[in-house]
Amino acid sequence: MKNVSVIGSGFAGMSAACFLADAGLSVTVHEKNATNGGRARSFSEAGFTFDMGPSWYWMPDVFERFFENFGKNPGDFYELVQLDPGFQMLFSKDDILPIPASIEGIYEVFEEIEKGSADKLKKFLSEGKYKYDVGMQELVYKPSYSWFEFATGSLVKGVVKLDVFQSVSSHVRTYFKDERLVALMEFPVLFLGAMAKQIPALYSLMNYAALSLGTWYPKGGMMKIGEGMETLARSLGVAFRNNDDVKRIVVEDGKVVELDSGDRSDLVSGVVATGDYHHIEQALLQPKYRNYTESYWGKRTMAPSSLIFYLGVNKKVKKLIHHNLFFDTSLDVHAKEIYESPQWPTEPLFYVCCPSKTDSTVAPIGMENLFVLVPIAPGLDDTPILRERYYEIVMKRMEEICEDEISKHVVYKKSYCINDFKADYYAFRGNAYGLANTLRQTAVLKPSIRNKEVKNLFYAGQLTVPGPGVPPALISGQIAAEQMINYLKR
Repeated sequence: MKNVSVIGSGFAGMSAACFLADAGLSVTVHEKNATNGGRARSFSEAGFTFDMGPSWYWMPDVFERFFENFGKNPGDFYELVQLDPGFQMLFSKDDILPIPASIEGIYEVFEEIEKGSADKLKKFLSEGKYKYDVGMQELVYKPSYSWFEFATGSLVKGVVKLDVFQSVSSHVRTYFKDERLVALMEFPVLFLGAMAKQIPALYSLMNYAALSLGTWYPKGGMMKIGEGMETLARSLGVAFRNNDDVKRIVVEDGKVVELDSGDRSDLVSGVVATGDYHHIEQALLQPKYRNYTESYWGKRTMAPSSLIFYLGVNKKVKKLIHHNLFFDTSLDVHAKEIYESPQWPTEPLFYVCCPSKTDSTVAPIGMENLFVLVPIAPGLDDTPILRERYYEIVMKRMEEICEDEISKHVVYKKSYCINDFKADYYAFRGNAYGLANTLRQTAVLKPSIRNKEVKNLFYAGQLTVPGPGVPPALISGQIAAEQMINYLKR
């Protein structure tokens, strides 16, 4: 039996491990941290349980497809509930826009804000469904070695309908005029790594995912997905080795032969590296075996990093629901301060997840679990003083809009930012979301999923195809595993 190692136990790593083991390979996952899950780890303190990273469960069909590959479904591992409202946008204390779970309810909301916009939304989402079906069932499962992979009849015929060469911003504004509706339709691409005027309108497929497919929540938290994947992986025979920080990938005659973790080494038939791509190449491989130089990485456009606060509050907070987007300042200004002139934002937009509104298990009775996230440019200086300054800014505005006293009731507080992403995940420039999905960093133009110098080394995760996000991570792991399996068969 051939031994294949997977570096990293995030969603991409566990996905790859499951497919590799299901193909009959002996698989070991090497994880530098004490717990599995990558950015989707969790921790518990003072009676609160916090998801550390992803908090949105969109594109449920991708999760279903993943588990169906192994004769399972998500319900075998966690209980899903649909949120209603799915989320809300807070523009001021008197202007709050909740997004209903039902599509008919969403049409009514649009029509109330802008006459005639319900019919326009129907057309917008119809186009979005086409993009979603093509994008999430065809495009994202390509290894992207060559543009010829995309030269299928349906893709060539549909290239105009996919809006590859138009921006999200211009696409949205041909349909809607009210700035609140524009903000609603542009926000899903905020974490793709560029301003809406630079992201291809293909990604309006995310609006279809958000509005038509709904926003869901796995009871117990997003960590339940990772726990389910780990359970599945172990049932397939995958071994997990925690606190195992790989120090060196040993290559001989153009093949990986050994993984060196400092105090031990493992002979391998192949490696799927799902940790930070830049770190894997620059720290673990000799220069002659790297796909890319430091100069190449320095020219990449990165998706944002984040300043996160995990807060335990000893009361119920008014006006908050599960997902809350505070849009009381300019999206355009904040986006420019992330992407065009990187700096700490002057008046940041921010997001608050309050899972205790849905799930009584994540906070003590009568209390709230708050996950507060401020998107910021990667690579910024990260100091305790800066973190505290933004904590005060965010808390003041949250209290004003919610018309509630919150800061005096915080009984637990922890921050997480650029330095933590670097320490925990070796994240390039402290990024949180990976590589930006700009037109110049799409498909074949992303860092390759295979090492061009080492035959049995493949990559997966948010710095390669198909891109950032939880569903793409599952798919990335599958693609890399399939490439490894094909190589070993040859």
